[in-house]
Amino acid sequence: MSNIAIADAIPAVSKHLYIETVGCQMNVLDSEMVVAALRKSGYALTKDPAKADALLFNTCSVRERAEEKAYNNLFHLKQLKLANPEKIICVMGCMAQKDQKAIFERVPFVDLVVGPGQLHRIPEMIANAQMGAKHQLAVSLSRRDGNVEDIKRSHETFDPLRDPEMRPTPFQAYLRIQIGCDKFCTYCIVPMTRGPEQGRAPEQIIAEAKVLADQGCKEIVLLGQTVNSYRHVQGDKVTRLSDLLQSLHVIDGIERIKFVTNYPKDMTRDLLETVRDLPKCSPYLHVPAQSGSDNILKRMKRGYTTADYYAMMDRINEIIPNAAVSSDFIVGFCGETEEEFQMTVDLVRRCRFKNSFIFQYSVRPGTKGAEIYEDDIPEEVKHRRNLELLEVQNQICLEDNMKFLGRSVQILVEGPSKWSVRKGQTGELRQMTGRTPCDRIVVWDGNIRQAGQILPVHIDDVFAFTMFGTVETNEIVPELLQIRM
Repeated sequence: MSNIAIADAIPAVSKHLYIETVGCQMNVLDSEMVVAALRKSGYALTKDPAKADALLFNTCSVRERAEEKAYNNLFHLKQLKLANPEKIICVMGCMAQKDQKAIFERVPFVDLVVGPGQLHRIPEMIANAQMGAKHQLAVSLSRRDGNVEDIKRSHETFDPLRDPEMRPTPFQAYLRIQIGCDKFCTYCIVPMTRGPEQGRAPEQIIAEAKVLADQGCKEIVLLGQTVNSYRHVQGDKVTRLSDLLQSLHVIDGIERIKFVTNYPKDMTRDLLETVRDLPKCSPYLHVPAQSGSDNILKRMKRGYTTADYYAMMDRINEIIPNAAVSSDFIVGFCGETEEEFQMTVDLVRRCRFKNSFIFQYSVRPGTKGAEIYEDDIPEEVKHRRNLELLEVQNQICLEDNMKFLGRSVQILVEGPSKWSVRKGQTGELRQMTGRTPCDRIVVWDGNIRQAGQILPVHIDDVFAFTMFGTVETNEIVPELLQIRM
């Protein structure tokens, strides 16, 4: 792990860097770390690939479509590379770890292939490429290529190098507390690309959070593949996520704390009570269910039943009545019958998620599911089930958002809305956007100076995914604002 180096002097800009990121929040954070490291080598960001001296593609392997998109983007660079062979092209991330030398075979003009556990080597590898080194490969050990400790060391991250310009907003930041995964769900490639589960030392996490607070971050999102499984052992001391939340809560400047993604079996009473008792902890919990069928869950090797999931939801509703829970679902998994799919629909209706991310099953080479199950659900059936489940979820979103009409909520103002940016609004008056503590999106006609503030907003209208409101200007804050909605 690297020491904090955010305050180091940045050399004069002499080179330009283009980076494209797809996939999860982990990838977004990885890109931030790499850009921070390259800035120390004199690079500045550019949005124009033609102007870049180095082009980085941070890839995802969770779904086939993401991989094919990455390869297509790389193929489009061929003429650019032929015109200027000195340009360095790097493929990084999960696809790099999975495909390794196969990337060079498929796209010969790529210079570097770097897995997510070796990203700290990118500045050195780019320098080597500029001196003539070809087809450099830096990947971590596979789960079968050594003992656990050696494999873990080969998946080290280089937190906490940070680059504020790469964040979702200047006021929000991701903070990795855990890398890797040991759940080995049969559909998932992550345990193979990101390695064994290991929690970062709490003192490193706290130090990084303090730096983020000093940089003006008001909201931190703790990241882990199964973040609520976080556990760090040092001697006789065991630190759990609930302990970590207590330590982060006292940091001045941090006003909201979220954590994603959660594993159902590890959503303990202790953790939920901690979220309830700490005002800075958002009552928003992302807990993927994946299916409402015990048979499918067993084939997925998820490690819980629908009864376990319902018991978790009852526990959440008992301890944090205002909690908003979101979920993930895979439709069309191997062998899924219509009856089993309807069980998933029933689970969504019963749990009433704030929102759900719904995906059609995609075979991932290297997973257990690809080895032992036949992908036997036709694509048109997967697509229909996707749309059906999405329609059910969207109706729930609209119905539950209706409960906010006429109420006042606290909003962390993120900045101009997507509509405002798309319409090219300029000047101080803009349509602004932000989120409630329970992660609901709100937009209103506001002022660019509101960005970064936490403001009371009165909800005037709602749709399934967005609520519309008006900033309250009275000095007396209504009692409703004290409720973490």
